Amino acid sequence: MSESYTDADLRAILERTRTIAVVGVSMNPVRPSAYVTRYLALKGYRVIPVNPGHAGATVQGETVRASLSEITEPVDMVDIFRRSEAVPPIVDEALEHLPGLRTIWMQIGVEHAGAAAEARARGVEVVMNRCPKIEYQRLFGELRMGGFNTGVISSKL
Repeated sequence: MSESYTDADLRAILERTRTIAVVGVSMNPVRPSAYVTRYLALKGYRVIPVNPGHAGATVQGETVRASLSEITEPVDMVDIFRRSEAVPPIVDEALEHLPGLRTIWMQIGVEHAGAAAEARARGVEVVMNRCPKIEYQRLFGELRMGGFNTGVISSKL
């Protein structure tokens, strides 16, 4: 499955998003879900961690929730760090319990066309097989410092 997203669309999602529920967050600081969560929090997003195995623990100053249905605060985006086959019930729960949800974001290697279609049918944008940390760095000029060609022309170095 190959979906393409314009830089303008990805930038708009990242600019309008304020609160992100990260499903599948790890307590292990070297796991991608842990450092993506930390990075997004450092960039000013409120990040609500979700993992039933770590419910009640604290990550980036937020209490880990066992499920999306435990979140009472408004959530703009759900970032999914789970295998593709685990996505449909996560999307179903997000659509049912997060009324202000605007984006479902599936991490690199995570794709589910059926769940994506269901979310889109409910007016929720979907990004699959991408990382919001990498896209943020690429679109806002931070990867260039590491010697990466981001494909984005900017006056920043």
